[in-house]
Amino acid sequence: MRGGAAALRRAGRLRNRIYTAAVRGSFAQFGRGSVVEPPCRLSGEGRIAVGRDVYLGGGSWLLALPGAERGAVLEIGDGTQIAGGCTLSAARSVRLGRAVLLARGVYVSDHRHAFEDPRRPVLAQGVTGIEGVEIGDGAWLGEHVVVCPGVRIGRGAVIGANSVVLHDVPDHAVAVGAPARVVRLIVPDLAAATP
Repeated sequence: MRGGAAALRRAGRLRNRIYTAAVRGSFAQFGRGSVVEPPCRLSGEGRIAVGRDVYLGGGSWLLALPGAERGAVLEIGDGTQIAGGCTLSAARSVRLGRAVLLARGVYVSDHRHAFEDPRRPVLAQGVTGIEGVEIGDGAWLGEHVVVCPGVRIGRGAVIGANSVVLHDVPDHAVAVGAPARVVRLIVPDLAAATP
């Protein structure tokens, strides 16, 4: 079947435009050129701000928990690309900078589930350990990275696949492992950039 793949891509883009048009007004802010690919689970979207030219892949979940904080608690910067199956969950503050790249299955949260009472289901115990998360401009998080509460990932940082980030990662650093540790710094070649 000639052209079958191209026709499917066109149909997929049309589906994405229709879905995005249906949900865009629910957000605190939704920038021009941004796309939400279905299926996508949205909770608390009135407290979520999406910048311009953002892509949110199918199977992802954006969650802004109800709370006392006013305004957006989950912010996604201009040009950020989020592959499918990612979860971004905010109780107080999760901020992704501009042009951040999240590979498939990334999990970012500014809180954890409470589990101290063994007589009650974890689900009934609420959340605890709430501390803001920030991911700097141009950072790249590989597949299945987990970012825990209170972490700042610096500008241009790279986090290797399957890493668990428990502590801050500086600008332009490469961090890998569980727990993630910095294995090298990416130093720009300033001589090459000078004419």
